[in-house]
Order: sequence, then structure tokens, then C-alpha cells
Amino acid sequence: MTKNQEVKVIEIKKSIFADNDLDADNLRKDLKDKGVFLLNLMSSPGSGKTTTLIRTLNLIKDKLRVAVMEADIDSDVDAVKIKEATGIESIQLHTGGMCHLDAEMTRQGLDNVPLDSLDLVILENVGNLVCPAEFDTGSCRNAMILSVPEGHDKPLKYPLMFSVCDLVLVNKTDVMPYFDFDLAKCEEYVHMRNPKATVIPICAKTGEGVEKFAGWLLNEVSNWKKS
Repeated sequence: MTKNQEVKVIEIKKSIFADNDLDADNLRKDLKDKGVFLLNLMSSPGSGKTTTLIRTLNLIKDKLRVAVMEADIDSDVDAVKIKEATGIESIQLHTGGMCHLDAEMTRQGLDNVPLDSLDLVILENVGNLVCPAEFDTGSCRNAMILSVPEGHDKPLKYPLMFSVCDLVLVNKTDVMPYFDFDLAKCEEYVHMRNPKATVIPICAKTGEGVEKFAGWLLNEVSNWKKS
């Protein structure tokens, strides 16, 4: 790895707090006091989280001061990709085999980014449709990516994930003609789990729909700061 590829790697320790919800509420309050918006982005492995982030960050980095935290069981591959492709500060969080982050683990990551000079931190959670949905990270909003090859029935099979998300990005729309994926059914199933969820079809590879996601994110950050 060359010098300009180096990223900070933080070894996250398991939370010692029993009441994660309380930890999460306290973290949100602290972020509110600092005027920092935290987005928790979840999905299955291979859904296109990192590619989507790169596209989105390059659209918003001149409008917001942003940092990214990449959570994985191991490696720093995604953090390096983000930093190289966007120039944005990106740190890697190693979970030590755990398949999720909780609020205290998220706080440990945030302790290593310059919150006083940021508007937005994006947490790319561990790739998993089950565990990450069970733990409140202290984020201001939850978003997830469902890729077309996974199928439009996933909201029926993983109800909690879709229930806790404010935004669902349906990625890889460019391959929709090759899969038995019904976008209307997908939206119907998402709204069965969460009537208030926003659904945005995108193609991270081509950039289609990503501007709409960027607009949603800019609006959410602005509203958070004003409220």
C-alpha cells in the first residue's frame, strides 16, 4: 500500500453497556449538540454500498463536510477505496468477528473523526440483513440498499431491516431486465413494513438516481441542523 493509500484502522471493542438504546439516545444528543448528522447505511454484502457512497460523496462533498466510517470484520479495502475515489476522510472499523455495530462501538469510531469540523458522518455498517438492524447505532437516520439480484421479496423475509430504515435504495436497476424483479411489488412490500419509508431506485454503476439520493441526504442533514 502506498503512502497516499494509508487509512486509519480502529479496532472496535465489544460494548460493555447493557442498555444499547440508552447509549444510542445519548449519542444522538451529543451529535445534535455538535450539529453532526450520522447516517447508518446497511445492506447485504455485494449490494453496492461502497460504489453508491463514492458516487454520492462526489456529488455532496462540496456542499457538506463529510467523513466516512467503514465497518467490516476485517480488511481496510473499502476505506481505501473511499479515500482514493473521493479524497474524503475515511476510517476502517474492525469488529473483531461481530456482525454488527452498536451505539458504544459507533461512538468509539466517532472518537477518531474530527466531529467539530464535520456536518455529516456516514457509517457503512457490516454487510448483513439481520444483525445490524437489531442494534441502534445512535444514527440520525437509517438507510439500506437492496440490490435487484437479491429479489423484490426481501422486505417479506427480513422485516426488521425494512422496518427500521427511513430510506431504501433499490440498486442495480440496470440489470432489472435479466432478473424476475418487480419494482412495484418491492415498494409495496417495503411500505407494508414501513409506510413512511422513502424508496429510490438507483444504479450506482451508471449514476442513475444517485442525484435523488444525494438530494434526500442534503435535505435530511439540513432539517436535522434546523430542528
